[in-house]
Amino acid sequence: MSGTSLDGLDGVLLRWRAGDHRFDTLSRARGDFDPVLRAELLSLNTSGPDELHRAALAANRMSVDAADVVQRLLQQAGVQAQDVAAIGLHGQTVRHRPGEFDGRGYTLQLHNASLLAELSSIDVVCDFRSRDVAAGGQGAPLVPAFHADVFQEAERDVAVLNLGGIANLTLLPAHGDVGGFDCGPANVLMDLWAHQHLGRAYDDQGHWAATGRVQSALLQHWQGEAFFSKPPPKSTGRDLFNAAWLQAVDLSAYQPQDVQATLCELSAWCVDDHMARELPSAAHLWVCGGGTFNGAVMQRLEHRLRLRLGTTATVSSTQAAGMGPLDVEAAAFAWLARRFLQGQVGNVVRVTGARGPRVLGALYPSRR
Repeated sequence: MSGTSLDGLDGVLLRWRAGDHRFDTLSRARGDFDPVLRAELLSLNTSGPDELHRAALAANRMSVDAADVVQRLLQQAGVQAQDVAAIGLHGQTVRHRPGEFDGRGYTLQLHNASLLAELSSIDVVCDFRSRDVAAGGQGAPLVPAFHADVFQEAERDVAVLNLGGIANLTLLPAHGDVGGFDCGPANVLMDLWAHQHLGRAYDDQGHWAATGRVQSALLQHWQGEAFFSKPPPKSTGRDLFNAAWLQAVDLSAYQPQDVQATLCELSAWCVDDHMARELPSAAHLWVCGGGTFNGAVMQRLEHRLRLRLGTTATVSSTQAAGMGPLDVEAAAFAWLARRFLQGQVGNVVRVTGARGPRVLGALYPSRR
């Protein structure tokens, strides 16, 4: 899995238990993007010269990196390539415009699945989002079905939050239908601001944001973004929340750390605001993704939940549920690849808004 934060590839090797929907994590590995590739992927999020050629080469480089992650996963677990059913490859989203332009729109994830199949000698399942978009859906988020399989509880309503570049929320009522949607920026804007003012890819553990003060007028202005009030199903990405979105406001009058603190507060607010509207009874929030390690965001999330629900409200990393926060999204795409191989539905219609349930993905057979 490679997400909106553009920081690298997270991989897990999963083995499902016989006759059960449960699985064991045999190994995990990560490959950070080198600065040149990261810069190119970020650039490809907007139109530019010779972008088809550049995108093809970036997809090749990503697939070589993915093959390295796969090899390390196999070595750590002592598993042979021929024993693996498939690789679930998400690719790097560079455009996500469902329903736009011609009424159908598109979603585009860069990868070269043929190259990964060739390098790994393992079948590759990829392109999970396009079929849902073709069926009139958002193509995102796709993880709520997996979250329900792993985190849903019989006695209480809970929610699962992925804090990547974008915050996507899964609502898991004890009784009722699974819900989910993108609710706004998680790290994407904070990362942009940190890079601009600190020269770093991100605000390590949210320390810089913690030195600033939330600017109420600025926060209120940002809260007026139309996406926040739009009802689900909905999804978003860097197509909306990007440098241009930040630059639409004159920020020169503010201290940079105060802007970072306000962006941090915006990330927490948009999650709690959506929870309050869509599943107000959920008093526990499981959090995964890189933002789990941003202490400032986690503190603001818990503060907002407790302000609304009282001190019984809790915010926890998925690590406490036995799954590392950087493993969840990668595991979700292994789960989706397995669903594809079994001919089973991968989307949740209530979440994506598609016309009906669909088997998601495309298969690239290996040379074995």
